[in-house]
Amino acid sequence: MKTESQPRVQEYMTREVATVTPDDTVAAVARRIAESDNHSGFPVCGGRRVEGFVSARDLLLAEDHEPMFRVMSDDILVAHPEMSVQDAARVILRSGIQKLPVVDDAGHLVGIISNADVIRSQIERATPSKVDKLTRTLESIHDVTAREERREVPLDALVPTQGTVYADELEGRIYELKRGLAEPLVVIDNGTDRPTAAQDSASASNGDFLLADGHHRVKAAERIGIEEMDAYVIVLDEPVDLGMARTAKAEDLDSIADIEVVDYARHPLVETTERLQEDNTGGRTK
Repeated sequence: MKTESQPRVQEYMTREVATVTPDDTVAAVARRIAESDNHSGFPVCGGRRVEGFVSARDLLLAEDHEPMFRVMSDDILVAHPEMSVQDAARVILRSGIQKLPVVDDAGHLVGIISNADVIRSQIERATPSKVDKLTRTLESIHDVTAREERREVPLDALVPTQGTVYADELEGRIYELKRGLAEPLVVIDNGTDRPTAAQDSASASNGDFLLADGHHRVKAAERIGIEEMDAYVIVLDEPVDLGMARTAKAEDLDSIADIEVVDYARHPLVETTERLQEDNTGGRTK
């Protein structure tokens, strides 16, 4: 469940971007890379419009006099300022690139976001505020009292509320888990042993230890044999009919094993960014 707006690319991107032109030579660009401590490549721009990207690797076998429009990669991925950082991270991880040019609706370069920017956005995430907002929302909607606890939860007791996760993002979550960097889960304890008079035990236990946030993390943990994880647990003082529990039941989600890992197709976001690039780049011929 999303309880607060996700960080956007425009909040973490670098706005002052070093670029080269399509007519700059291999020798000139190679010199800039050699003299820089921060750049291993540049967006290639005609005016403000992104036409490609050139990396040090692109220059290796090229002649010194060749212009960038003959050397650059023009089949590039781009991000939009309003794209979530999580989605930009998925593109970066899946494609193996380190930096993603950021373009506006007109295809003009407005920034660049790197894998380091993505890491920074994750470190700065305010999970306690997200949990507090969800707690207050549950109290308001269902007229119950709730408290927040921090504790280890067994993963085999969790009922997922999301049916799919992406294989590419699992790699990042596995990396975090192995290094102790993963943030806590967010779980709702809907009162397994506190059924109301209107409920029998069976109905009360349907979805009363619900995973609200952290589906990629628990699936990654399952893959590397972790059985318990740190969690923010929102404890309701009495069982209520939660919409996410109905969703889990409708999708036959009873355990982590029921979460499907999507790894048989390209993420639609990558296709979207490629179409955006096709629409916005000029028609220079190599």
